[in-house]
Amino acid sequence: MKYNHPLKGLRFFYKLLALVVIFSCFNCSSGGSGDGGGDITPSNLIVNHEIVGVNASNPNGDGSGVVNFSVSADDATSYKILIGTDVINSTTGMFSYTFTQGGTNTYTIYVSAYNGTKFISTSKVITVYVLPTLAWSDEFNTDGAPDSSKWSYETGAGGWGNSELQYYTSRPENVTVQGGFLKINLLKENYMGSNYTSARIVTKNKYTLQYGRVDIRAKLPAGGGSWPALWMLGANVDTTPWPACGEIDIMEHVGNNLNRIYGTLHHPGHSGANGDGTSVLISNATTQFHVYSLDWSSTTIKFYVDNVVYYTFNNASGLPFNNPFFFIFNCAMGGNFGGAVNPAFTAATLEVDYIHVYH
Repeated sequence: MKYNHPLKGLRFFYKLLALVVIFSCFNCSSGGSGDGGGDITPSNLIVNHEIVGVNASNPNGDGSGVVNFSVSADDATSYKILIGTDVINSTTGMFSYTFTQGGTNTYTIYVSAYNGTKFISTSKVITVYVLPTLAWSDEFNTDGAPDSSKWSYETGAGGWGNSELQYYTSRPENVTVQGGFLKINLLKENYMGSNYTSARIVTKNKYTLQYGRVDIRAKLPAGGGSWPALWMLGANVDTTPWPACGEIDIMEHVGNNLNRIYGTLHHPGHSGANGDGTSVLISNATTQFHVYSLDWSSTTIKFYVDNVVYYTFNNASGLPFNNPFFFIFNCAMGGNFGGAVNPAFTAATLEVDYIHVYH
């Protein structure tokens, strides 16, 4: 149930009143008509808008952010419109405005219609979609090792406390870019005392993100015990140990629970199996590519598969999810979450087509 605090309406009233005063001052500063005794107070103030590109598939616009406004009132000679911090003056009431904040956002538009010093005011709420700006990406289009300007390796056994069975290497047998895809190969082999090998690549000290949209197109490995993950860790992990640094698991999958995708957040009081999140069942996770996405702001963190949201978390100032994070791609074997290994397992591959980060 949504709770409306009684002060909320008062806050809106006072904000609107303040804007009316501001608009009145603007009018006075540009010259009025004496005491306004001969002016007629406008009436029937109407605010119409058309978001460019609206259709059934794009209910909030085509991403251009352009909105055409038409404002009218009886006996009005001019209009003042407040959008964010922008003040628009118009004598016709016809104008266009381009919103620039990426994503889907809701705005309150404040409008006043004037005749000399007399005016009336109203407001209108609109929701606009703006195509975010691509800020960072890897298309994995150059064969060979992953781009060293973006990725480095974390190597070793044990899975950092998760009792995993693989040894992470930097060998091309375990991680390579080939044919437009990043491939992390989970192999059954004896290596450095472990019975399996794989890879774990990170953007630590190379790229971090605080808020934005992340899209990762990937095809997941099959096989009982396999545990691929596309995730993020707080960049302050070296000085603020896990879980205080925070962890954002954009996608996890276990071969023992085929096609179930997990999106999870870990932070103090919510580590291990007590993380905040949920899962969604999809089709063909190991035979077809899907897009796993995160939409992260100071107020919410949303998880998607193929652009369908399946979990929303309410972010807050006291949580670690208001700091920079870096990316981790890995494929584990067994461990606390991967579970029992199929004795017939020999090899499987996590394939990533691209990662796109938008602001």
